[in-house]
Amino acid sequence: MSKIKYPVTAAIRFLREHQVIFEPKEYTYVEHGGTAQSALSLGVAEHAVIKTIVLQNEHKQGLIVLMHGDRHISTRKLARDLGMKHIEPASPQQANKWTGYLVGGTSPFGNKADLPVYVEESIYALPRIYINGGKRGFLVEMCPQDLICLQPRSVQVATEIT
Repeated sequence: MSKIKYPVTAAIRFLREHQVIFEPKEYTYVEHGGTAQSALSLGVAEHAVIKTIVLQNEHKQGLIVLMHGDRHISTRKLARDLGMKHIEPASPQQANKWTGYLVGGTSPFGNKADLPVYVEESIYALPRIYINGGKRGFLVEMCPQDLICLQPRSVQVATEIT
């Protein structure tokens, strides 16, 4: 039986270290294609493709939110829930500095900086999720309960995309 070859990123090393069972999923990356493109390429629901969003608060401290691909984050509600004044997306350069990943390939696993992770609570209701494996065009399929290895906090900050 031949082994499946896939990229061994910092995220993959992290998942292996934490004994998380995953299935690698490679697809053709399209610039600005987002979760809609990866869902289409893999033949899965965009709702099950999880975005890794790097944000920062008013003190320029970073945090990560995991969100359904077909939803937005209410940064106003997130800030209020976390007792912060303001939360906004981090610049691509800052996100890269904190995570070590390029935008479009950002994974919540194996980051350079120890950023707090927040998970949209409804993600846990999905049977399987598809989340970035640390490289553009590379997702890992896994059980959402295995996100526990990130020691995340649950939030309810999803909004519909209009």
